[in-house]
Amino acid sequence: MCKIFHELDPSSYQCQTRSVRLGGHVTSIRLEALFWQVLEKLAASEGSTLGRLLTKLHDESLEFQGGIGNFTALLRCACIGYAAEVGTRAGFPSLLEVSSHNYADLRGDLGKSAFLD
Repeated sequence: MCKIFHELDPSSYQCQTRSVRLGGHVTSIRLEALFWQVLEKLAASEGSTLGRLLTKLHDESLEFQGGIGNFTALLRCACIGYAAEVGTRAGFPSLLEVSSHNYADLRGDLGKSAFLD
């Protein structure tokens, strides 16, 4: 049985809405608490504040992609990318290594694991 849900602190997946200033405009962003925590750690790892990190990500999305329709999706993906990078540095397989395996290979490589059952 999957134990991921049972081991999660319920407050980690409660949504939080925060007001932020992006491009000179105040807006609200609604994310689960865990994503806010990861974004704060990401900002700290960059020697930045959360506000500056959000502005940088927003500005980069405008510059390189002409904007993004769902900024919260970009933020969630940034969190996953950061978590994957931290995990890779800690010795876990990268997302690319994991995604290049099919399910059967992954089970064989990692052995029997609760999150794969």
